[in-house]
Amino acid sequence: MSRQIENLREAIESGRQSPVRRILASLNPAEIAGLIESLPHGEREIIWALVDPDDVGEVLLHLGEELRAQLIDTMETDAVVAAAESLDVDDLADFIDDLPETLTRQVLASMDESHRARLQQVLSYDYDSAGGLMNTDAVSIRPNVTIDVVLRYMRMRGDLPDHTDALFVVDRYGHFLGQVTLTKLVTEAPDASVSDVMDREFLPIPVSLSASQVAQRFENRDLVSAPVVDEQNVLLGRITIDDVVDVIRDEAEHSLLSQVGLDEEDDVFAPVRRSAARRAVWLGINLLTAFIAAGVVGLFEGTLDQVVALAVLMPVVASMGGIGGSQTLTLMIRGMALGHISAANAGALLRKEVAVAGLNGVFWALVVGVVTTLWFNSLMLGLVIAMAMLVNQIGAAFAGVGLPMLLQKLKVDPALAGSVVLTTVTDVVGFFAFLGLGTLLLL
Repeated sequence: MSRQIENLREAIESGRQSPVRRILASLNPAEIAGLIESLPHGEREIIWALVDPDDVGEVLLHLGEELRAQLIDTMETDAVVAAAESLDVDDLADFIDDLPETLTRQVLASMDESHRARLQQVLSYDYDSAGGLMNTDAVSIRPNVTIDVVLRYMRMRGDLPDHTDALFVVDRYGHFLGQVTLTKLVTEAPDASVSDVMDREFLPIPVSLSASQVAQRFENRDLVSAPVVDEQNVLLGRITIDDVVDVIRDEAEHSLLSQVGLDEEDDVFAPVRRSAARRAVWLGINLLTAFIAAGVVGLFEGTLDQVVALAVLMPVVASMGGIGGSQTLTLMIRGMALGHISAANAGALLRKEVAVAGLNGVFWALVVGVVTTLWFNSLMLGLVIAMAMLVNQIGAAFAGVGLPMLLQKLKVDPALAGSVVLTTVTDVVGFFAFLGLGTLLLL
């Protein structure tokens, strides 16, 4: 990517459009979107103006929501409608959500009735569900026909939807019965019946299943595509691996960026004022939690005046607790996202994490205690910091396990708020334990 950006900038600086067009022609829409997101505003305008009109819809689809909205605002209405018409139904459902209402009406008006009905069906489901992910282009067959008939039907169609690895078997009412892989179709005898070769054990995906659970099912079963059914087991459409990859990528970005108060849809080259305003919120929240920790330190002002070494060593206790807690918190958030952690096994995980924290706490408490004793020539000071570190490590383990569970019950995203709250807990526990023990044992 960095090399492509350099080549593009050289081509732009040359003032000639033909080298830029050649570079863009060698890239697919997703790669073009990645390049656009990697360029400052002025260079983006030049590249965007040279994108092939046939690729505009796909490029917009792969951009972050903020940048996509900005580019759509610069487009003529006819260009937006043309871009929408080039997209599959599932992709169009994602695209149309970001359009102004007037443009949405024009896009819908440009569709034929059947296409519009399929789009409205997908839009009727939650964005973050199997229904929101699915495409309605599933190819279905009946169980009582022969493989030869199916093969002739496929030749008559001329092509199949992308990522088709199986055909779905339904009865006369559209109820899902099973599936037949393309491998089966080309290796079984032509006079064999579909009902004889189909996989009746294949489990379809309920339309209400969450996107993250869909991704888990694809991962666990190594799926390329899967049928989607409603509550009556009627086949509605299918989900393909390209949509699931998008879900996995979005969840990974969300987990990473939420921990520092950022949104995965934010434009990396957004205007300075807008970016500063967004980040200011979390800086303010962090400042508030810092004052809480400072308030705890203030309770022991007299102790710090008499034992200055405590002020020197305070960051050690807080830092070690923060690292230990962050490790546990990260494991918890990942496990919860994958569906590996629930109320049923949270107790066992808590015991395990406390045991790990205890072992690490004892080891590093001894190391820091010895170093402190030699540094300040005070055995009691070494004992104080060792005990405080052990307490903070165990407290961090409790917080790392308990906070995500509590935040989830409160309908707060653990990835968004967990690290901020955890830092406060480990700072408060660490300072209170260290300064409290110092007050008891050193004065």
